[in-house]
Amino acid sequence: MVSLTRDDVLKAISLVKIDEGEFLGRWVFTRGVSIFEGLVAVMLTQNTSDKVATRVYRDLKARLGSITPSSILSLSRLELEDLLRPIGSFRQRTDRLIKLATVVNTKYGGSLEFIRNMDIDEARRTLMSLPGVGPKTADVVLLNIGRPTFPVDTHIMRISHRLGVVGGYEDVSLFWRSILSPGDYLRVHLGLIEFGRRICRSRRPHCGECPIRDKCMYYRSGGTIPR
Repeated sequence: MVSLTRDDVLKAISLVKIDEGEFLGRWVFTRGVSIFEGLVAVMLTQNTSDKVATRVYRDLKARLGSITPSSILSLSRLELEDLLRPIGSFRQRTDRLIKLATVVNTKYGGSLEFIRNMDIDEARRTLMSLPGVGPKTADVVLLNIGRPTFPVDTHIMRISHRLGVVGGYEDVSLFWRSILSPGDYLRVHLGLIEFGRRICRSRRPHCGECPIRDKCMYYRSGGTIPR
């Protein structure tokens, strides 16, 4: 059993600086974009650094002006591939964006704004029914439009498993929601990502700097549990 408290978590993330501008998904939603455009931005960050994804997003924005299903479909496949080339698996990403834009245009009239009026479970199911959208991507979108979800990225998953949280994505997300208040979710989500980048790193973590290492299975075991 993991004996972590809300105060422990807040103490840990207080060690890192949280700059919302460094998180593409957060940054675009603070600028009042549509859910579709925000979703595209979040999808660009899948298995890609925010720095590279931000560059690609800016290029898309400069080319299209407004990122909508119709504007994406106005590009030829080669044009879209060229814009997405800096990120990994750009051909597969191109397929996903074209499929996403097509579905949103044909099934939802070119807009996803109706999701704002759905209850959270229905909104999550709707997002996850779209091409290229898994639980993390759906949760990032929902969190950024004010819904109480807790997205789990690679860094948060690593931190969780080191602490002794067992299970997959849904289990880990539920763990964090169980010890935090909904008003904490956004700050802690971003803070844990930064904590994972700076302190609880995949290789050579700075355990000596961690204020919750006494509650960490990884630290107590001498770094022998899964990384």
